[in-house]
Amino acid sequence: MARTTGSHSDITGPRVRAAALKLFARDGFAAVSMRQIAREVGVQAGALYNYTPDKQTLLFDLMRTHMEELLEALPAPADASVMDRLEEFVRFHIAFHHERPDAVFIAYMELRSLEPENFARIEALRRRYETALEDILAAGAAQDVFVVADTKITTLAVIAMLTGVTTWFRAGGRLSLGAVQDQYWDMVRRMVTRPPGGTV
Repeated sequence: MARTTGSHSDITGPRVRAAALKLFARDGFAAVSMRQIAREVGVQAGALYNYTPDKQTLLFDLMRTHMEELLEALPAPADASVMDRLEEFVRFHIAFHHERPDAVFIAYMELRSLEPENFARIEALRRRYETALEDILAAGAAQDVFVVADTKITTLAVIAMLTGVTTWFRAGGRLSLGAVQDQYWDMVRRMVTRPPGGTV
């Protein structure tokens, strides 16, 4: 099928991905057809196959791109205290994910829609990100700065809590993003440290 007039791969490709991201986040992967994506982009349905072989590949590419951008943007381990490194992670996670609510929603809610091989590849990228936080917590525990019974569980709990910001925070609301980062950092700090003069 001929490509729609005015359709160019360097322009339409990103538009296809943006449309799929929007529709998958709004309606769910299973409910969205390639025809719907094409209609959103403004091309004929057959033209989509110039940009992706199928809907599964499109979903995988969206998730992989999100995780690769996250890992690339993640601050490299610095010569800083574990407390400073943890605070940097908390603030980074909230800021990065706040700007990408649809990608975050799909990355968590549509994992079940991935075929086994694609699922394994996305899970490997997720583990790399989780390991960055777990390494900070483990280092803090080894230095007796943090008190955590299980670094893996604590890692998953912290990430889930931070990611939850995308479900309710909106710019222009009662709190600024910076204020939210301040409050979440305080909560995370309290989670992993012993109260002054007390025990966990």
